[in-house]
Amino acid sequence: MRFADIIGQEELKRHLAQSVDAGRVSHAQLFTGSAGAGALALAVAYVQYLCCRHRHDGDSCGECPDCKQIANLAHPDLHLVFPVNKQGKKSGEVMLSDEFLPLFRELFAERRGYVAPSVWYNRLDLGKTLKGMISAREADEIIRKLSFKSYEADYKIMLVWLPEAMHEDAANKILKILEEPWERTLFVLVSERPERLLPTIVSRTQEVVVPRVAPDVLERFAAARGIADPLQARNMARLADGNLLELQHLIAGESNASRHEDFELFCSLMRLSYNDKHLELLGWAEEVAQLSREQQRVFLVDASRLLRESYMLHAGLSEVSYLWGEELAFCSKFAPFVDSQNIEPLVDQIESASAQLSQNGNPAIVFTHFALAVSKLIKHL
Repeated sequence: MRFADIIGQEELKRHLAQSVDAGRVSHAQLFTGSAGAGALALAVAYVQYLCCRHRHDGDSCGECPDCKQIANLAHPDLHLVFPVNKQGKKSGEVMLSDEFLPLFRELFAERRGYVAPSVWYNRLDLGKTLKGMISAREADEIIRKLSFKSYEADYKIMLVWLPEAMHEDAANKILKILEEPWERTLFVLVSERPERLLPTIVSRTQEVVVPRVAPDVLERFAAARGIADPLQARNMARLADGNLLELQHLIAGESNASRHEDFELFCSLMRLSYNDKHLELLGWAEEVAQLSREQQRVFLVDASRLLRESYMLHAGLSEVSYLWGEELAFCSKFAPFVDSQNIEPLVDQIESASAQLSQNGNPAIVFTHFALAVSKLIKHL
């Protein structure tokens, strides 16, 4: 994967290429950003540029053996770690990334590097109760693999996707090697939720912030994909809010069933809260508890987005709202009940519920408390 394959991010791509050219390669780097911004794809392009022996004009050649192997995630000096799990595993059985590497390579190629965690977990078919994780045993494998000499490239590279899914024991095991790695060893961590990482991990890395894709870049992408009307392309880019994956859904005219379900759950929660339907709220919590862990996490992210957008409408800032269709219709009516007094406590409740789920909290208990807490915060006029 070359820098040219990454949509937008021109300034960041130049910075990464220049740092390699100048020999400023930090031994542990933390790429932070969403899948739709291209964080994972950009990290792989950076690794390819670093290993390419014929790079020129700020990009890898894409033709040499190193480039081709890295583009296929098959270079002997590039090791991959990512959250895994599977249905029906035996008691005490430990899942390692290598077992799922062919599946991950396949998805990476399909999505051209723009892989959302939810898509990966769906490909793993984790069901409602399991979640992807990086085990302590995986950390032992990281240390073992990096203890060998490199085969072909100048660097041994360990790319860890979603390190926030790392078991605390695993994180603690790699602290030493992160701080004092072997010579010519590079760690590249790619995180969507860096706030979930141990502070000791973050402090040992150099952060590379991957921002949202610029609106004008998304407009041009939409136009290149057949959106001939400039106004429609501009509106789509605005609604995508810097997320290339969301823009692709809009261009394809796909009805995002998951997002619609999250919206329906949000509407139900707010209506029940406003009407003080506490018994029904308990039923609502039971319904959400039946979703998979990843679906629960995505719902909370969507709920936070809808609350913030409702607050923007309440504040009279509709011109910068990113809502449309049924979401805009509902939130326009709901906006009077979200003001400066309850928006922060509401978002705090969402963040608290998300944190409890990440710590394996019982979903039924987490969402029952969440629903009742939200019902007390909705403003009645």
